[in-house]
Amino acid sequence: MGDLFAQPDGATPLTPEEQRELIPAHIAYRRELNEAEQENIVRAQDWALRRRRRDVLSEKFIKELHKRMLGDVWRWAGDFRRTERNLGIPHHEIPVALRQLLEDTKAWIQLNSYPPDEIAVRFHHRLALIHPFPNGNGRHARLIADLLVMQLGQKRFSWGRANLQQAGDVRRRYIDALHAADNHDLGPLLEFARL
Repeated sequence: MGDLFAQPDGATPLTPEEQRELIPAHIAYRRELNEAEQENIVRAQDWALRRRRRDVLSEKFIKELHKRMLGDVWRWAGDFRRTERNLGIPHHEIPVALRQLLEDTKAWIQLNSYPPDEIAVRFHHRLALIHPFPNGNGRHARLIADLLVMQLGQKRFSWGRANLQQAGDVRRRYIDALHAADNHDLGPLLEFARL
């Protein structure tokens, strides 16, 4: 199958079972997979941006957005992962960790604990750290953080102004910013979100 399941640096590898969940039978190369996923993501983004009322901070919306982002490409889209990964928390802890993140974020908003950008970036970082889905977690966390920051009255993030699936240096800066946030330094991720 060519380079179909070759993963970019920092990406989550799929299990063989998850690889078999690819829907389009004609895809044989990574480039084709990226194109199919990107087309699906653009449609999901349009759907999410058109919705006037959306409860971004709900498990239902989080799953629905992921399904819309990747559901034409992967059968597992919108379902929490059932296996361990090189990233993320143990899979059986995902529902509880996600509920805690949602409640924490609602409290940050209600109490004005942080400025809107920081609330959305903190949410993004924790969601990416949980790594709830087999793949697409970074793209999903960035889009949902965009929706959250817009809901909080700010402009959408730029996230380095590049397609992070293909831009090597920009992707490396994003991953480095995530690692800094893992070590309680949110500054690089806040900066990267607004580059």
